[in-house]
Amino acid sequence: MESVQTPLALIARRWTPAPGVVRRAALSAVVMTVVIIVTGGAVRLTGSGLGCDTWPKCTDDSLFATPEQGLHGAIEFGNRMLTYVLSAAVGWTIIAARSAKPRRRSLTRLGWAQFWVVVLNAVLGGITVWMALNPWIVAGHFVAANLLLTIAVITWHRAGEGDAPRRPRVPLPVRRLSWAIVVVAGAAIVLGTGVTGAGKHAGDSSDVPRMPWDWVNAAQLHAASAWVICALAVAMWLVLRVVDAPSDVRARARDLLVVLLLQGAIGYLQYFTGVPEVLVGVHMLGSSLLWVAVLRLVLSTRERPTEAAASIPAQTDPALARI
Repeated sequence: MESVQTPLALIARRWTPAPGVVRRAALSAVVMTVVIIVTGGAVRLTGSGLGCDTWPKCTDDSLFATPEQGLHGAIEFGNRMLTYVLSAAVGWTIIAARSAKPRRRSLTRLGWAQFWVVVLNAVLGGITVWMALNPWIVAGHFVAANLLLTIAVITWHRAGEGDAPRRPRVPLPVRRLSWAIVVVAGAAIVLGTGVTGAGKHAGDSSDVPRMPWDWVNAAQLHAASAWVICALAVAMWLVLRVVDAPSDVRARARDLLVVLLLQGAIGYLQYFTGVPEVLVGVHMLGSSLLWVAVLRLVLSTRERPTEAAASIPAQTDPALARI
């Protein structure tokens, strides 16, 4: 008697996507995550955080935004609808990963991890509305979105490599430096929530509570963390040339420096011009692109060849083998 198969298993039996298709599916989840982060910021910056009165409905009586809620309701409801587009991208990633041949369980697990983070963040978004834009919940909502972005970028990267054990591509001290950049960049993102949580853009025109500190002091602390990232990124760029790292690793370090330069310029411009909404939105986009650049750099410092390639002994410097 033939066992009952899940819909994913049935699709996988009948479809084998090309490796490029799997990677494009994973990239679509990355792109949509960045979009949802930026549009979520637009909801707050336009004062539309409570454009829908409740969750999961938009009002007690309607699932959709009503004419009485005006533009704010349309903006908030539109952002909620984009969650379905994001879910579709994550679903495509899961289907493509599950259908890949040979089967890649680790890639499928990463796809499902994205799904559960989307569910978590949808619930956090609802709690944000129920709690009338409590800044601590809003900060958690933003951090969870960046957690989703992290998993999506890892999935995208893993879709382009095999499942063999990791091989280092640069010496151990360089890899440690890349992880130091990850830690400081993550701290900068969290510190950024302290700036917005205490700053001018509360997300609604009503009396929304703010975090209990001066947003200027929070902004200066956030800027200090950005300068630390810059110092580490410059050090990485120089060290990679000293150790003659692969060209793609050096390209990732260059990309990070470019994004840092632009993000820093936008950050200081918005600070000295009274934090206008447009520049804050651009800065949020830059934050996402910066985090993507940081993750791509650290992921490029090691590789996972295919099983066939892994069977060929690697010709690596002894310094790279010390893990």
